[in-house]
Amino acid sequence: MPLTKLSFKPGIVSDITSYSAEGGFVDGDKIRFRLGFPEKIGGWQKATTATYQGTARSVHNWSALDGSNYLGLGTSSKYYIEEGGTFSDITPKRGVLQENVVTFVATNGSKTITVTDEAHGAVEGDFVTFSGVNSDGLGAGGAITQAILQQEYQIATVPNGNSYTIISSVAANSNDTEDGTGAEVGAGGSVTTDAQYQINSGLDTTVGGTGWGAGLFGGSNTNAVATTVNETYSNSDTTLSVVSSNPGHQIANGDIILIENELLTVSGVSSNDLTVSRASSGTTAVAHASGTVVQLAVGNSNTAFDFTGWGVASTGLTTTTQLRFWSQDNFGENLIINPRDGAIYYWLKSDGVSTRAVNIVDIAGANNVPIIAKQILVSDLDKHVIAFGCNTYGTTIQDPLLIRFSDQDNLLDWDIANDTNTSGDLPIGGGSEFIQAVETKQGILVFTDKTLHIMKYSGWPYIFGLHSLSQNITIMGPKSAVAVNDIVYWMGQGIFYIYAGGQTQQLPCTVRDKVFLDINNEQSEKVYAGVNSQFDEIIWFYPSSSASDNDRYVIYNYNDRTWYYGTMARDFWLDQGIRTNPLAGSGGYVYDHEIGYDDDGSAMSSYIESAPIDMGDGEKFSFIKRIIPDITFNGSTALSSPSATFTIKARNFPGADFNDSNTGTATRTSTSPIEAFTEKLDVRVRGRSFALRVASDALGSKWKLGSPRVDIREDGRR
Repeated sequence: MPLTKLSFKPGIVSDITSYSAEGGFVDGDKIRFRLGFPEKIGGWQKATTATYQGTARSVHNWSALDGSNYLGLGTSSKYYIEEGGTFSDITPKRGVLQENVVTFVATNGSKTITVTDEAHGAVEGDFVTFSGVNSDGLGAGGAITQAILQQEYQIATVPNGNSYTIISSVAANSNDTEDGTGAEVGAGGSVTTDAQYQINSGLDTTVGGTGWGAGLFGGSNTNAVATTVNETYSNSDTTLSVVSSNPGHQIANGDIILIENELLTVSGVSSNDLTVSRASSGTTAVAHASGTVVQLAVGNSNTAFDFTGWGVASTGLTTTTQLRFWSQDNFGENLIINPRDGAIYYWLKSDGVSTRAVNIVDIAGANNVPIIAKQILVSDLDKHVIAFGCNTYGTTIQDPLLIRFSDQDNLLDWDIANDTNTSGDLPIGGGSEFIQAVETKQGILVFTDKTLHIMKYSGWPYIFGLHSLSQNITIMGPKSAVAVNDIVYWMGQGIFYIYAGGQTQQLPCTVRDKVFLDINNEQSEKVYAGVNSQFDEIIWFYPSSSASDNDRYVIYNYNDRTWYYGTMARDFWLDQGIRTNPLAGSGGYVYDHEIGYDDDGSAMSSYIESAPIDMGDGEKFSFIKRIIPDITFNGSTALSSPSATFTIKARNFPGADFNDSNTGTATRTSTSPIEAFTEKLDVRVRGRSFALRVASDALGSKWKLGSPRVDIREDGRR
């Protein structure tokens, strides 16, 4: 019988039935389409053996004047600068080092050390460094020495607002019983020292009810810990006893306090006894255990300890219950960074990577710099530093729909009242909260949870203008939009969008159901959009319905207008540029992508599967006895014998499972004078329709499918 050539349409189509998708592909993994044909994607390998701590969802690459190639990396725990394969921790400090009365208590045989520091303001996962420890540590001859204590620790647990635990590298012994001066303190031991805290760490997993659409409505927690509950507190008691501390618990008449998820209004203060109204602002009165942290909430008189925000808190969530995102941009060769709903920090290249970033507010000459923001960027066209979702001018109150910008080419001057500078602000009209800003050549796209605006530089006297583009869009999260060639692509709630030519429209997608019917909506703000410009691809990493972190990807090829998807765990992606290869990260490692065709030295599995094919309308059976492969292995790193398997699967009805299959392996046999591989694969498969699957899990094998042929004949109606 004559051979039949199999020609397939590019891209994967999974939003219709597989039978109706005849002539195309319906499934695949770790493949892309190029020039209309499927091929295996490039591999990856670790960019460095060094690791970072926490989950990284923010990355930025820039060069200094001396050619230094920096990679800024913001994680749930820290902020790093990577150079030459080394990660340097530049995480900002939380306030300045003060004389603290810090006490360590150890128990013989245990590595757990309890640290007491009144109103420490730390949360689980924070980092602290101790200094001024007595030369004997916790006692002469003790295992917990000065050197062991005077280093950075990550806080293990926070039982209350005045204490926390750390884990020592060695267990205490019976000599660890002194207070730093040789005085015995009983079963445990203590010394007096100072503690320097880093800014509160964030979460690497979204907690139910948190994220950009929940939590404290536009607020942020800045040194809000006031005291702790000093009793077992029932859900109906209106007199609250709290622990009094020096200089006091910081709570005044008229304050609103926060205990877990309940807001209480204080109407009277008598020493450490508070008269309160329960369940303020729609919260629920519940019982609270002794030792539970008490925080100051909105509208308080003690602003240094206040919970700052506009309106009232919708829940009792603090900033530490928000998924940690960073935004960053270089200002010349220096770096500006901002943890979402946190302060704006600055790192000077001249200070070196051993120096931590500092709060811009604390730099000499700082003038009305925002104290809190959701995102920052530096406008490429005009060199303004722009803060989104920041506090209003002259107040500490955060407005989630406010944009402020600095004086041109001056990151320190944000004084709107000064007519001689170009600083200013813009309110966003529409939506309830700013989500993401993306810079293009035409302007800066500004996303809220419901609207899209474009921010354009107009020059003096207005400086910037803000124009509405759409009043009915959605966006997954703060990292789900990306720009390429002055076009912006983003993932919304169940829809992909595109902004091009001044218009917003939905982006048709042939794998929409595959993505949105298998996405973990509780973790969907982790969606990360990236560009792989080498192959004209927009890639979104997202968590599947059974995963808590990104483990899937979907790709749109904007040149061929095709879609394909697969499995891969990546938390961020950065296109090639200053670095030769695209970069991505997961599990504490940064990976170079598009290197070879393996998974960091291990074989990478890839496959593509066609829709079912039949003869006529499938009223007759077909019999296939040969496959003539058409494939190329050019580019394989396994130069001797790269291979791929061809599988023919047959079934009798569209609603039935495949009931017959046969597999053969095509292996390259030579590369000169021409590439030669297995000439034919003998198979015996019978059914009314059949599908072709090409796969490879061979180490170092790169493959690209062409137009294979099959030896097929009609085989009757039964």
